[in-house]
Amino acid sequence: MYVLNPLPPQIDGAMLDLLRKAEPATIGHFLHTGFMEPGIRGLFPDVRIAGTAVTVRAPGADGVMVHHAVGQARPGDVLVIDRCGDHKHACIGGAVAYAARKAGVAGIIVDGMVTDIGELRAYGVPVWARGLSPVTVKLLGLGGDFCVPVSCGGTMVNPGDAIFADENGVLVLDPSQIEAAAKRAIGMQADEKKTLARIDAGEKYPDILGSSAIIQKHLRPD
Repeated sequence: MYVLNPLPPQIDGAMLDLLRKAEPATIGHFLHTGFMEPGIRGLFPDVRIAGTAVTVRAPGADGVMVHHAVGQARPGDVLVIDRCGDHKHACIGGAVAYAARKAGVAGIIVDGMVTDIGELRAYGVPVWARGLSPVTVKLLGLGGDFCVPVSCGGTMVNPGDAIFADENGVLVLDPSQIEAAAKRAIGMQADEKKTLARIDAGEKYPDILGSSAIIQKHLRPD
């Protein structure tokens, strides 16, 4: 059985541009949810993406639904693929990545395996996955879902969510969270530069952050 829903509205480009000025790890200083498990690893160094989630549930050894998603994707979309627990069959390889590049896909997140790592890097569509496998999916017609809520990296992803990812990991945000999270993170990143300048001036990092004061408080007798 196949479930084929319409594509979600794309997130405003200005909001995504703002988000890209932040870093997922900075947002990780104040948010505790929405982050995929660290087993979902970036396969490209020095890359950061932000885009609209287009979700896919593709079971087992079947690649039909992934191919459908690549055919539907728009420039700036991020494909988020729930592999239903399959960690053997690679659902993304060189030809799929090439087609994704032609479609303007911003990135691909796979809760499972991919293959053809050299071709993936050559074609330039950033990929996050659990690992590599030489065993690929086939055209089996086992069914699947397009643009439904999925689970990826232990995190719920809805069609139309914001996907924000770099080599440190993947964050899923409701579009309504983007502006506040991005502005707070950008402010923190600016403050960090001031902290580094204070270190250069001779101050100790735990003194600047307040860690030393916390230790001293606990060492003082009651």
